[in-house]
Amino acid sequence: MARKIAKDFTDEDDALLAELGVEAEAKTDSNRTPREERVVAGFEEIQRFAAQYGRAPHHGEDRDIFERLYAVRLDRLRELADCRALLEPLDRQGLLAGNGGTPGAVPADLDDDTLLAQLGVEDGQSGDITELRHVRSAAEKRAAEEIANRQKCEDFDTFRPLFEQVQKELGAGLRQTRRFERKSEIAPGRFYILGGQKAYVASMEQPGVNEHGNIDARLRVIFDNGTESNLLMRSLQKALQQDPAGRRIVEVSAGPLFADQNEEGDEASGIVYVLRSKSDHPAVAAHRDVLHKIGVTGGDVARRLANARFDPTFLMADVEVVATYELFNINRTRLENLIHRIFGAARLDIEIKDRFGQPVVPREWFLVPLFVIDEAIEKIKDGTITGVVYDPKAAALAPAGR
Repeated sequence: MARKIAKDFTDEDDALLAELGVEAEAKTDSNRTPREERVVAGFEEIQRFAAQYGRAPHHGEDRDIFERLYAVRLDRLRELADCRALLEPLDRQGLLAGNGGTPGAVPADLDDDTLLAQLGVEDGQSGDITELRHVRSAAEKRAAEEIANRQKCEDFDTFRPLFEQVQKELGAGLRQTRRFERKSEIAPGRFYILGGQKAYVASMEQPGVNEHGNIDARLRVIFDNGTESNLLMRSLQKALQQDPAGRRIVEVSAGPLFADQNEEGDEASGIVYVLRSKSDHPAVAAHRDVLHKIGVTGGDVARRLANARFDPTFLMADVEVVATYELFNINRTRLENLIHRIFGAARLDIEIKDRFGQPVVPREWFLVPLFVIDEAIEKIKDGTITGVVYDPKAAALAPAGR
């Protein structure tokens, strides 16, 4: 969509405006000063944005650079009494009635070059103002239009539980994110991260050959903010590849997560260890046989435990190792979080003083029999762990949510 403002700029200003996709034209109202024409033209751009998207422009690092520029400009127009008086008769959308909230001070001259600088957009090192480092070219903007053209997902309640579940599984270590690479595939039923939002491919039409001879297909993509987009598979692939934070959300490797021997090509990632404390603390002594610390380490277990009696994490006492499980191709932190979530209801509530007398609350000790820990490890291996939690009353794993 062409952007036009009144012509009252230097050649250098014209170059900047052309880079921004703004066309200059001769001043049309002889009763207005050049500054007033510039203010009106700038406001008309904001109005066109509001008409297209049904809202005023917003601030935010995840927003298009033009939307951010419009948001800064609108805040400043709201603040200036003379600008409000000029624009209120033209404000059919009520844009001037909103609140600003612009971070930091905004220059009063409303020059787009200065506003871009305010947003952290720099010109090229050569000094040519047309070489904006972080502003997309016209071709890049056209390629991104399909991604940005989203609409409200009317049946989002159908998809909301899917996003909630995948978030839980990410937090529990049952899913992980991986960089979207050129060879990565787009398929229905899969989750991705684009522009900081989770995207779910709900459906894919029958693939066909596009004008370039490549296989392509129309998708229905649902985003976790309640919007959707019917875009082409190759457009989504390109956007994910170009997004520095573009990711695909995948299940944890189905390979040998725990084994005595790793298969060819597997890399050892760490060890799950189960410890028993030798502390004479009354709360520990009374439950010694079922009180276990469950942790994950990427190093040598013995070295990890060498100074246990000086560490409140180990209850300021020596410990004995009662079980270990070697693991492969797994994220240690996520796995540890998963195990601790399963046994969270049985976490030991105890406060220990460190060697300086400061109170510490250890978080990795659980009142759980060893055989239940073994069972949980087996369920992690076969992928059924997501459906269970530990029931302290029954001293057994039970279906989650029961």
